[in-house]
Amino acid sequence: MASPHSESGVRCDVFVVGAGLVGLAAAIGFARAGYRIVCCGEAEPRGHGRTVALLGPSLEILEGFGLWPQLAPRAAALRRLRIIDDTGSLFAPPPVTFHAHEIDLEAFGWNIENAILADALEAAAGETDGLTRVAGKVAGFDFTEAQTTLRLEDGREFAAALVIGADGRNSVSRKAAGIEARAQRYPQCALTVLLQHTRPHEDVSTEFHTRQGPFTLVPLPPAPGAPHRSSLVWVMSEAEAARRGALDDGALAEEIERQARAMFGAMRIEGARGIFPLARQSVASLTAARLALVGDAAHAFPPIGAQGLNLGLRDVADLIAATEKAADIGDAATLKRYAQSRRLDVDLRSAVVNGLNQALLAPYAPIDALRGLGLAALGHIGPLRRLAMREGLAPSFRR
Repeated sequence: MASPHSESGVRCDVFVVGAGLVGLAAAIGFARAGYRIVCCGEAEPRGHGRTVALLGPSLEILEGFGLWPQLAPRAAALRRLRIIDDTGSLFAPPPVTFHAHEIDLEAFGWNIENAILADALEAAAGETDGLTRVAGKVAGFDFTEAQTTLRLEDGREFAAALVIGADGRNSVSRKAAGIEARAQRYPQCALTVLLQHTRPHEDVSTEFHTRQGPFTLVPLPPAPGAPHRSSLVWVMSEAEAARRGALDDGALAEEIERQARAMFGAMRIEGARGIFPLARQSVASLTAARLALVGDAAHAFPPIGAQGLNLGLRDVADLIAATEKAADIGDAATLKRYAQSRRLDVDLRSAVVNGLNQALLAPYAPIDALRGLGLAALGHIGPLRRLAMREGLAPSFRR
């Protein structure tokens, strides 16, 4: 372990830039592995109807942190996934339902509010030995082969063997290292909101495929006075997002109920809503000298298939694994192991999400026919359906 001070300022083993969900997970994970950690950045934004469906590998990380027992009562199980084609296509297949028990699981995952997860990680970070939280922003980086020196806006300096860039799509650490990012803007926005409804969700996540994008209702646990709750991610055109964003809660709830075909009864908006532009972003490299990118700093794509945070947490797990038994956790060989372990997973997930989104937007009969044939095959061919379910949770090449 590194000594705590050097001529370059306070010295640590790992400096994490970013204190959102992925950044905090990286800081806690490396601290638990015995390293001296500094984590710098703003806390995860609260509210705006954001939730995350935690899939198997992500649950394993939270269990390893000892957090899942306190989080489980505040999460809802996703025991079935239902896909309904609502594009108006002539080739629309019947609804397809995936059951977790088909692949010997209690549930595909658990849906939890971002704010609840963020609060738990914040508290865990504060109680983790070897982990120091610092306020402020990083103003400068000096990447060298031996170490990285970081300068905060208030003048404080830190030196680290490894810098983890967990600072989002507009990552300052990625830009400072000169790593190119390629962004593709979609003509869509996602509306997110928490809902109360009069009929139970029965632990089923329901996704309507529309011409403007997916409309996905994901189970949430009951709350006082609200026995039936779900979170919504509704992908739509920019024009519709602007129109619906201006509606009052009652009018928006009525539109949500209509789009859901009244399957869950009358709807009521709970809390603040959020509207976010959709984009896809990839990077030329996941690493640079003494730097590893994780989470949205490394990859970003539309909120389809619950891949975003789960992919970021797999980044963290693979980065920790790449540093095990390394003489120097930030050297080129260690970072190469990390990049090689992540590239296929990241590229495949991005391609699948982009392909599905583009297929919904393209009103062409051949594409509709292929999409309908694919969903029909998943509904009727058991081995194919089970393979798709397993790969959707985590890639087989990581197991």
